[in-house]
Amino acid sequence: MQMSVETLNRELASIRTGHATPSLIEHIKVEYSGALIPLNQIAGISAPEVRLLVIHPWDPGSIHSIEKSILKSDLGLNPINDGNVIRLNIPPLTEERRQELIKIVRRRVEERRIAIRNLRREAMDELKRLEKNKDISQDEHKRSLDQLQKLTDSFIASTEKIGQDKEVELGTA
Repeated sequence: MQMSVETLNRELASIRTGHATPSLIEHIKVEYSGALIPLNQIAGISAPEVRLLVIHPWDPGSIHSIEKSILKSDLGLNPINDGNVIRLNIPPLTEERRQELIKIVRRRVEERRIAIRNLRREAMDELKRLEKNKDISQDEHKRSLDQLQKLTDSFIASTEKIGQDKEVELGTA
């Protein structure tokens, strides 16, 4: 369940809010030496200004692959290649794009809630099996189910809080 929350945090960090942040593009896969490699493993990414990202490829030969991967991504960013570095200007978000991004945030939060509920169901099935095999008593089974539900509720609340924070960030960006 904790991993679901951490995954949600990483996914939402990659959603553009109108401010430049390296986490926006570091996950983009770039074809390099015949393999798909995350951008942050073949280049340095910095944000020298609020609306500018600069990518410094460690291998100058990979600059065109990086540029192509950014264009293919769903971020809607246009790379500017000067031969040594790639610059990405982050334009302010339009209201229409904000609404699209909020829908994406809500969808990802719901996916994480479903994943957490699936984990709860698997744990409940395991507890049921343990009780059936007389490995735990009925009281232990009941207590464990209550603890499991409280744990599930806390993780679902965490995912919802993360989603709400991102929506606020998108609304004010």
